[in-house]
Amino acid sequence: MKTVIKTTIFSAFIAGILLISCGKDKPLSSESNVVSTSKEGDVFVLDTLNSRIEWKGFKVVKTDNTSHFGTLKFESGEVTVNKGKLESGKFVADMNSLTSVDLKDDAEQMSKLNGHLKSGDFFEVEKFPTASYEITKVSENTSGGDYNTVLDGNLTIKGITKPVQFNANVALKEGVVSIATEPKDINREDFGVKFQMPVANGLIKDEMNLQILVKAMEKK
Repeated sequence: MKTVIKTTIFSAFIAGILLISCGKDKPLSSESNVVSTSKEGDVFVLDTLNSRIEWKGFKVVKTDNTSHFGTLKFESGEVTVNKGKLESGKFVADMNSLTSVDLKDDAEQMSKLNGHLKSGDFFEVEKFPTASYEITKVSENTSGGDYNTVLDGNLTIKGITKPVQFNANVALKEGVVSIATEPKDINREDFGVKFQMPVANGLIKDEMNLQILVKAMEKK
């Protein structure tokens, strides 16, 4: 299928990190320094059931609840592959899906935390129901390791856009594009998330850690 697209991946709160093991597949890369578009590109549509963001956040002062971690679902997304190379794409996260995993056995506390994260103290989900990441450049990662690709792009949270670079493992196999970014710390205050708890409860670290896990299927 042929189309023209840009790219967006997303981000969520207090950050996610569950390192996964990625094979060293041949990198899919683009030499362009800007968002690539091509009428010859094949469109791959995000598999929202098998894609997610994992987040984790920490308190500065150690308490019984030093950290929380959880997931965020994608609302939609696409990537374009041209001649076997990742060229562009777009991923949008549904901020209303933000939930903690560490509290899954305590429904009351989980509901309280989820509600607080979605409130005006943090992500203002009612006002900003989505977040996104727009890829502006795709290049091969020549430093070695598990991440064969470097993604440059613009991350948007709460209507604020900042440039963010991710190392990623990118692979194309049997009609499926897989993208797994290296867990990365993002400064939440850069995106207007500035809530601080009283010292007695443990200040929240400025960094939120995110990992993006994407699978996209070739559009027929």
